[in-house]
Amino acid sequence: MSLIPEIPFSSIINNNDKSIDILKKALTSHGFFSITGHSLSNDLVDHCYKSSQEFFKLNIETKLQYHDKKLKGARGYTPNGIETALGENIPDQKEFWHHGPIVDDSFDQRVSKNLFINEVEDFNKNYDNLFNELNQIGSQLLSAIALTLNLDSNYFNNWIKKGNSLLRSIHYPAVLSGNNQYRARAHEDINLITLLIGAEEGGLEILNNDGRWIKVNPSSNAIVCNIGDMLQLITDNKLKSTTHRVMNYENHGNKSRYSIPFFLHPSPNTLLKSIYDHADEGVLAHDFLEERLKAIKLY
Repeated sequence: MSLIPEIPFSSIINNNDKSIDILKKALTSHGFFSITGHSLSNDLVDHCYKSSQEFFKLNIETKLQYHDKKLKGARGYTPNGIETALGENIPDQKEFWHHGPIVDDSFDQRVSKNLFINEVEDFNKNYDNLFNELNQIGSQLLSAIALTLNLDSNYFNNWIKKGNSLLRSIHYPAVLSGNNQYRARAHEDINLITLLIGAEEGGLEILNNDGRWIKVNPSSNAIVCNIGDMLQLITDNKLKSTTHRVMNYENHGNKSRYSIPFFLHPSPNTLLKSIYDHADEGVLAHDFLEERLKAIKLY
């Protein structure tokens, strides 16, 4: 498949045979697809992008007050030049903010609480709402993915209940002409599935099976989705956690780029083990995540 298929969200959640078949082919070839006609509020997305831009415009001294190294990048602010793609020596050109669920005593203690931004009005309110909406959409997509694997649609429900999912608000600073054009170098995602809003701005590319880089150009307001390493792991590589990157195209001019991906994670004590090999001992989701975060230099 050379193109990223776009699938109406309603046909996925209604288990339309044709849509489930398209989804299955995408997941087993390059691991990317996009959904249209979803319920995500455009106004909420706009509010979150505005909040994000206001935060990243703050001076670095203010932003660093929200960079708590004890959190290992799980919540709050991470400055530009820290995260480094696996196997790379040059850090990505991005700064970002991590925002998770509203945590209470019923959550695993390894799920961090959110930090509250004082300088940007309604930032936390906007991101709490966006988290909840994308978490719901992600849960419904994961049920459809379960069906493509001949599993019960509720198979992953307990995995993601009170999970360690997060929203990442990213700012890619303007790139001077002729400088490093890799805003995020080639990498795979760690989690179960990723939902990305704002991809129509351009720059996202995925590596196809034949070694070609494909530009992702979704319809306006479409949500781009992809498989992460955790789903690849439990399906013995049947589902593809595909390599992708973010480029700065010279014809886009010297300007900042913003995006907001949502990473759907299981709860820390979920045992990630093969759905095919019953002898597989598996690995705890928390341990798998910790190992990967160290590898990309988040702590």
